[in-house]
Amino acid sequence: MEKTTKKRIQKTIIKEHETNPWNNAIIQLEKAATSISLDKNVLNILKHPVRVLITSFPVRMDDGRIEVFKGFRVQHNMARGPCKGGIRFAPDVDLDEVKALAAWMTWKTAVVNIPYGGAKGGVVCDPTLLSENEKKHLTRRYTYSIINMIGPNQDIPAPDMNTNPEIMAIMMDTYSMIRGYTQLSVVTGKPVELGGSLGRTEATGRGVFITMEEALRQQNLRCCDGIKIAIQGFGNVGSNFANIAYQRGGRIIAVTDLYGGVYDPDGINIPHLLEYTSKSQYHSIKGYSDANELEKHEIFALPVDVLAPCATQNQINVSNADDISAKLIVEGANGPTTPKADEILVEKGIEVIPDILANAGGVTVSYFEWVQGLQSFFWNETQVNNALKEILVRSFHEVNQVKTKYNVDTLRSAAMCLALKRVAHAINLRGIFP
Repeated sequence: MEKTTKKRIQKTIIKEHETNPWNNAIIQLEKAATSISLDKNVLNILKHPVRVLITSFPVRMDDGRIEVFKGFRVQHNMARGPCKGGIRFAPDVDLDEVKALAAWMTWKTAVVNIPYGGAKGGVVCDPTLLSENEKKHLTRRYTYSIINMIGPNQDIPAPDMNTNPEIMAIMMDTYSMIRGYTQLSVVTGKPVELGGSLGRTEATGRGVFITMEEALRQQNLRCCDGIKIAIQGFGNVGSNFANIAYQRGGRIIAVTDLYGGVYDPDGINIPHLLEYTSKSQYHSIKGYSDANELEKHEIFALPVDVLAPCATQNQINVSNADDISAKLIVEGANGPTTPKADEILVEKGIEVIPDILANAGGVTVSYFEWVQGLQSFFWNETQVNNALKEILVRSFHEVNQVKTKYNVDTLRSAAMCLALKRVAHAINLRGIFP
C-alpha cells in the first residue's frame, strides 16, 4: 500500500474517532474522573447507559405506503432522579449520538443541581419530507414504542432538534390515551394551553445569554457595550439567544444555519431577520437581503468577541479550531466542540462556556414545568425567568470555584468535575442493588 494511501486512511480513522460523539463523551468523562480521583467502580458504571432501546415501527404515509422508521431511547443514569432528555427527528440520528446526548444530560442536570438523570431519544427521518399528518402518526407510533420506558416518575421527554411543543402535545396525548387519564407531567416543552410552562420556549437561548453575561462580567464587560457576536445555528436556541442579546445591546454581526449565512459588521437587525425566517421556506435565513451573504464555514474565523455554536455536535473541530479568534465561546448546542479542538482552544487562550452549563436553561425550565404539572399550580413568566437566572448564575460561580479547587484548565473540565462529584455521591449514598 502506498504511503499516501496509508496516510489518507489514518486521517479518516482519526476524523471518525474525533467526530464520534460517544467517544468524545467518554474522553470528557475520563479526564474529569482523573481530576477528582473518581472511584474506578463508579467510573465503570458511568461508562455504560442504564438502558438502551432500539425500535423499528411502521407508519402509514399520506399516499397509503407503509414506511418503517428506526428510533432510539437511551437512559444513561438515574441515580439523582427520573431521567430527562429530548427527542430529535433527524436523518443522521444514530445510537452513539443518542448515548452521548443522554450522558451529557446526566452531567447537565447535575451541574445545575436539579433532581434528574440523563436520557435522550431520536427517530431517523427527514422531517422536511414529512407532512404534518405523517409527523403526527410517526410521533404516536414512536411514543407507543417507548411507552414502557417513559412516565412522570421514570423518564420525561422534551423537544429537541426538529421537534416542538406540538410534537410534545401528541406524545402527551398518546401516553394519556393508553394510560386512560391525562398525565401533564409525562413530557415537558408542551404548549402552555396543555400544561406547558411560560418561558420554556426561550429558556435554552436565555440560559446561553445568562451564562455569557456572567463570563463577560468577569472580564468587566457587558453585552450593552456593543459586544460583537457570531451565532452558528438559528433554530430555537440560536434565534432566542440572538433576540435576547440584541435587545440587551449586543451586536450580532453574523448568523448561519443549515442553508446559508448572513453577515453585517454593523450588526444585523435581529427582529427583522426573525420576521423573515418565520415566512421563509424551512424557516431559513437563506436569501435574506438586508445583510451580506456568508459562507457557513466562514463564521468561525470572524473577528468577534463571542462565538455561539448553537447547531449540532462536532462543529468546532481540528479543521477549524485554529482559525477561531473569538475571545469567548458559549455552547448553545450539545457537544459542538471536540476534545482535540478543546486542546487547541486552550493553547489559544479562548475560554469556552461548556454545553452542560451554557445550554442548561432548557432542562431547568423543563424541571419547572414538570413541578408545575405535578402540583397543578402554574407560575407567571417573571417567576420562571427569575428562578432560571438564579440557578444558572449560582451554577456558573460553582463551576468557577471547582475550576480553582481542582486546578483544571477549562470550564468544561470544572463543570464535569462538579457533575461527577454529585452523581458519584448519589450512587454511593444509594449503594448497589441488591
